[in-house]
Amino acid sequence: MPLLRLGPALRYVGETEATIWVETDQPCEVEILGRKARTWHVEGHHYALVYIEGLEPGATTPYQVALDGEVVWPQPTALFPRPVIRTPKGGERIRMLFGSCRVAAPHAPPYSLGKDKDERGRGIDALYAYARRMVEQDPETWPHILVWLGDQVYADEVSPGTEEFIKENRDGNSDAPDGQVANFEEYTQLYYDSWTDETVRWLLSTVSSAMIFDDHDVHDDWNTSQEWLDEYRQKPWWDERIVGGLMSYWIYQHIGNLSPRELQDDELFQSVCDAEDAGPMLREFAHKADREVSGARWSYCREIGQSKLIVMDSRAGRVLDPGERQMVDDGEWDYIQTEAEGDYNHLFLATSLPYLLAPGMQNLEAWNEAVCNGAWGKRWAEWGEKIRQELDLEHWGAFQKSFHRVRRLIEEVGAGEKGPRPPASVVFLSGDVHHAYLSEVAFKRDRGVESAVYQACCSPFRNPLDARERRAIKAMATTPAGWLTGAMARRAGVRDPEMRWRFVQDPTFDNQVATLEWKGREASVTIEKAVPSDPARPDLEKVFEHRIA
Repeated sequence: MPLLRLGPALRYVGETEATIWVETDQPCEVEILGRKARTWHVEGHHYALVYIEGLEPGATTPYQVALDGEVVWPQPTALFPRPVIRTPKGGERIRMLFGSCRVAAPHAPPYSLGKDKDERGRGIDALYAYARRMVEQDPETWPHILVWLGDQVYADEVSPGTEEFIKENRDGNSDAPDGQVANFEEYTQLYYDSWTDETVRWLLSTVSSAMIFDDHDVHDDWNTSQEWLDEYRQKPWWDERIVGGLMSYWIYQHIGNLSPRELQDDELFQSVCDAEDAGPMLREFAHKADREVSGARWSYCREIGQSKLIVMDSRAGRVLDPGERQMVDDGEWDYIQTEAEGDYNHLFLATSLPYLLAPGMQNLEAWNEAVCNGAWGKRWAEWGEKIRQELDLEHWGAFQKSFHRVRRLIEEVGAGEKGPRPPASVVFLSGDVHHAYLSEVAFKRDRGVESAVYQACCSPFRNPLDARERRAIKAMATTPAGWLTGAMARRAGVRDPEMRWRFVQDPTFDNQVATLEWKGREASVTIEKAVPSDPARPDLEKVFEHRIA
């Protein structure tokens, strides 16, 4: 009898439809709520994405999973409520979780300890704690969607289970680094370790997920600069790593982001479903996506409760040519601009890398890009490249052309130029930086921006900074740091950002999870952190709550 290897994972959810992703241990027919789909095959692994239609808006619909006619999920001994599909409805209250950076490790000592107590410690998983709390709550209070903003898996900091898998299965002659994934098969094990925990698995089955990758999904500092990329493409193990990373991302994360219409029009997805073994075609696609900037579009959009979520890829679609750097290429930018049009209550721009950092760090990144482009001469350009890689200076501020494109787009949206009225709010949702904060943004009066504009950042779910790293973040958030780096940026000829922003709440650390809640044109954001406690009954503590519209 076929069995579920991973899933079910609730992915795209609209008012009347949904998709549910599964991985099985052999070919079979998957049935959910009377809808059936055959699995498709990739190099010994079997997957299905089941399309459910005819749901009621604003309804909570329990479901079960059958393989070849036998019910396999939920299991009879399950300690969790039955998985459900919660469809949004215009006018009702919507809750959206977001955050990033989750290392997979057991929820027990030493892994549940802090870094100061054990080098293996990663603290209490905030997402795990949130799911445990959900079990005791009314399903009507559960979130509708969870936005995973990068580093869902750490290819360069693997789980204990994946590390053991690598030791047992890798050829001793492999050039790949120890303790890091090397290929597609090892990636499948890493996803298994990350999502097979019964609590996280139940969360994935019940809350719709939208995902986008960041560097650690492939490698720390992935696509920081052209010099970095040229160096890593010379490494004998790199091609197999990047192909395996993009193949597995497409399977485990990307296709679930897309609407049923997009999947129907996606020639690659349709070909994969029909292939005897889709491995070769996915390998070809992944190689092209890595080598050609326009080889794939990873950004996507969802409409949720009369509001719009646009998820912008800020990692894989970069233009890295010095002097012409862009966070996203022209084609992907055209897509983002088009999706920003319309009539909606709120616009959420999700991007793994924060659009706005503390001014001290934002100015430093803009200065660094200018120096790397030769503003202070050839020698400084060489030093600037080393500084860029060493300090991870590769957020939106380090891609000034894209930074100002986004700024202009927000001005147009906020002034009502992209639709019949300005949205009540425009909110950037981000992760990556291993701390959380909320910044309020102000524009020049002549730009006519009426929408409230914020940068909301939440990171990590589980991978906290150590004390030294926290001190560095706090130092760059000070007023003197902003003055100093601002002067450096001006000396290098950096253009004024043409807007100002300030922290509504000082940065907070530890493992944490954010909730964005809205109804009509009202909205608020809440940050909660995991606190030291019994891993079996983890606790969350509210850090701050702020009304944004």
